Amino acid sequence: MHLTKLCIITDLDGTLLPANKILLPEDLQAIQKFEQFGGMFSIATGRTIQASLQYMQKLKLKFPAILFNGAMIYNPVSGKPLFLRSLPEEAKVMTAEILHEQPHAGVEILCAENTWVVNNTFYEQEHVRVCQVTPKYGTIPEVTDTWLKVLFAMSPEEIPPFIQYIQQKSFQQVDFMRSEKKFYEMLPKNISKGSALAEYRKLSGMEDVQFIAVGDFDNDIELLQEADFAVCPANAADSVKAIADYVLSRTCEQGAMAELISEIFKQKGLS
Repeated sequence: MHLTKLCIITDLDGTLLPANKILLPEDLQAIQKFEQFGGMFSIATGRTIQASLQYMQKLKLKFPAILFNGAMIYNPVSGKPLFLRSLPEEAKVMTAEILHEQPHAGVEILCAENTWVVNNTFYEQEHVRVCQVTPKYGTIPEVTDTWLKVLFAMSPEEIPPFIQYIQQKSFQQVDFMRSEKKFYEMLPKNISKGSALAEYRKLSGMEDVQFIAVGDFDNDIELLQEADFAVCPANAADSVKAIADYVLSRTCEQGAMAELISEIFKQKGLS
């Protein structure tokens, strides 16, 4: 096939998905055409298995997906993780300390098995609604599942001072990243979508694949840097546009993925 060993791996929210979280028909049709010509397609998202499942099913993903902002590589065919990196035990103490000192922050603990809400603010409720998951509610000691990441949700205006607070704490055993205007996340040390793509390249049959990565926000930067070619939609943050090899003319609301695939077909001389 003409596009064999070429893989598009894309962020979901703000990149493939518009604001209403419904895949655009033109994007889906373009993806199907890309696969018909031998192309490989997958996703790299901060979402959990549960929050990504409807899209993996809609896309009929055949190739592994990067989830939890890089803490897991998941096989959608077998339903099993191929790579998993959990937060250290110290994350529980750190999360409790943050919640005590920053009680306005919504707190969501994302595990392989479940999504737990331990501080149910307005912005946390909104995140659960958008992700269409049914969480469990409890206290930090009650979350005995394997922790993969912690999400802190608050207004965009509250995020900068919250980031400053986290930086002053100098937590050593974990990393933090901003994944959206309203979200700041705790991740395992040295874990990102980019580190997960580096692990992805080691999977059987993936060693000589060329990756085109697509993303729109700060948590996509490492993914784009690790890929062979970096693309972003027109609505991407300036920080992402600055490192992208190609900035599309369309936004996620206008069929950015369809535009990318059309450009690939032009470059390959396909119709």
